[in-house]
Amino acid sequence: MNIGKWIIVTFILFALFIGTLVTFCVREDISLVSKDYYKEELTYQTQLERLNNTERLQQKPVVKLTGKELKITWSEETTIERGELKLFRPSNPHMDKQFNLQHSSEQTFNTASLKKGHYKVKLLWAMGGKEYYLEQEIYIG
Repeated sequence: MNIGKWIIVTFILFALFIGTLVTFCVREDISLVSKDYYKEELTYQTQLERLNNTERLQQKPVVKLTGKELKITWSEETTIERGELKLFRPSNPHMDKQFNLQHSSEQTFNTASLKKGHYKVKLLWAMGGKEYYLEQEIYIG
């Protein structure tokens, strides 16, 4: 067999490889976790400032799941101006829940209506003119 035939065989094998690779890439799900992913990425510096503010706190809020309730406790001297709690379900965005925070040092949220599984607790609040952010993973079972 001469070298011309080997070159043709090599090109055919390369074309089959590229065709297979394109087929796998087209079938792969590339959906983003958040609908506003790119918008959130542009405001990430603000998020870093929130995280740094939270790290500087003497006493961070405590997030505890007990039975069918999610309890968030702040220290006694903490006065929340505004805030929100998001229960983020990475596997299904339709199962996300959002709650507004009150001006109390302890708050309880009912999780009985949530399906079992992995959630991320995303806590965003403001006090003293600064914003804070805390994220914690929980499993509702």
